[in-house]
Amino acid sequence: MLWAQVINACLGIWLMASPAVFGHEGIGRTTELIIGPLATTFAIIALWEVTRSVGKVNIILGLWLMIGPVVSLGYGHIAPVINDFVVGVTMIALARTRVSVEGRFGGGWSSLWRDAAGDRMGT
Repeated sequence: MLWAQVINACLGIWLMASPAVFGHEGIGRTTELIIGPLATTFAIIALWEVTRSVGKVNIILGLWLMIGPVVSLGYGHIAPVINDFVVGVTMIALARTRVSVEGRFGGGWSSLWRDAAGDRMGT
């Protein structure tokens, strides 16, 4: 579902803006400023069918957003902790959505010797 990648991209943009909104500094701010662009990038790359699996990286990023405050990265206030937890859970849920792949991609060198039906040519 393309909407899942679009929402994940928006969540990444929100992460980049949230340190300014909440006014926090330190490692928590740095974490959000690193994970935000990464989440946005992977979500945008996952919009195309051939690169759809790249969006699964947002599961790892979402896990870090959930675990980061727990390992006391120095957030200082509760609002950024709650924000990162909610964004992390949402990113994981959206990255796990199932999307149908209509085309078949790849196949390496052997795909050069196959016809459209997948049968070997010349046999």
